[in-house]
Amino acid sequence: MHSNTQYLCVMILLTEIQYLPTIEYFVRLLNYDKLLIEANEHYQKQSYRNRCYILGSNKVEELSIPVKKDKNKQIIKDVKIDYDQKWLPVHWKSITSSYGKAPFFEYYSELFQQIYFKRHIFLFDLNLELLELILKLLSLDIQVDFSVTYQSRTEFNGDEKSDLRGLIHPKRKESNLKDVSYVRYTQLFGDIFVENLSIVDLLFCEGPNASQILKKSHSNSSLNI
Repeated sequence: MHSNTQYLCVMILLTEIQYLPTIEYFVRLLNYDKLLIEANEHYQKQSYRNRCYILGSNKVEELSIPVKKDKNKQIIKDVKIDYDQKWLPVHWKSITSSYGKAPFFEYYSELFQQIYFKRHIFLFDLNLELLELILKLLSLDIQVDFSVTYQSRTEFNGDEKSDLRGLIHPKRKESNLKDVSYVRYTQLFGDIFVENLSIVDLLFCEGPNASQILKKSHSNSSLNI
């Protein structure tokens, strides 16, 4: 007697936590059932862990969260936000100035504002809560989990697993764009479409249609990692 039971393979993507991640981050997520966040890596400066890019009226703007310095390398979960630097009102003002007139800003802005002004102690916690909100707004049913120990590349392998750590980086924009075909949408400023900004650019401009745009970008891409 043959069993008709089918074993479903759970596809897992391993990557770092990021601040208001790029559109590419979410396009790649569409391939997977589970997002495994590396919670035991050493914090890396000048990465998307503490910065993102939005479209302002005159240029693309970088928003960077200052963190408290430590003499030793810090595990990402232990990195504290530096509120002595007045980044919070600056970031919120920049987001409001850039997207205040966007079609869906009024629907989503309060949700983001509530998270920002909780004044999280740790960068990881702020990024995680923003990520969970974004996944909800995008209606992406993806399980989020965390590594218990640091995952070496040799340990994390298999046909159902992909390691994206370090592959989405501000200094590697060109190499990342090769296998993702971004679907254009209506942005607020300029005549030239700017690809791969923070996901908030897409959310505030397109609202519920954002997930369909991600899926169209996904279907046009090879997405080899």
